Amino acid sequence: MEVVIIKYNAGNVQSVQYALDRLGVRAVWSDDPATIRGADRVIFPGVGAAKPAMAYLKAAGLDDVIRGLKQPVLGICLGLQLFCTHSEEGDTDCMGILPNSVRKFVPCGGQKVPHMGWNTLTTRSGLLFEGVASDAYFYFVHSYYATEGASTVGSTDYLLPFSAALAWDNFYAVQFHPEKSGAVGQRVLQNFLFG
Repeated sequence: MEVVIIKYNAGNVQSVQYALDRLGVRAVWSDDPATIRGADRVIFPGVGAAKPAMAYLKAAGLDDVIRGLKQPVLGICLGLQLFCTHSEEGDTDCMGILPNSVRKFVPCGGQKVPHMGWNTLTTRSGLLFEGVASDAYFYFVHSYYATEGASTVGSTDYLLPFSAALAWDNFYAVQFHPEKSGAVGQRVLQNFLFG
């Protein structure tokens, strides 16, 4: 199986590679359109800000490449947000693959932003969560969240309910970091890769 991690000037790539190594999967990091299109599975991770990330993707033509992919694609953290239609972060138009928008958390009730640490999913369904215990905890670090909608397959509540996991056609995305979520995160990655 050929797995490509998209290289696009956003952090987090190395920790994803380590998680894949633990599953016995060696991935290629690439920003080459032919390599990305030829992969069996594509992972689109990211840590950073929406506006410069989208500017880089557009300048390299990778936004169109990603939109046109037909194989299973997994977005992680910023990757999830860039799959959405628009982000309040920098008033950024994103790729529009998923019909959700991205908004900034507003602190209240003593809860801080960013949402950082372990949290459960209040609802979930679908391929990514097969074999994952209902009370499993996942690791989050984010100040922006995707709204809930038809593509939501997992929700978490922090300040308000938000999409922790999305799925639409061959595109999957998680706001949490499976590569930092221990055994349950490994199971989510395994489900994506081999499900």
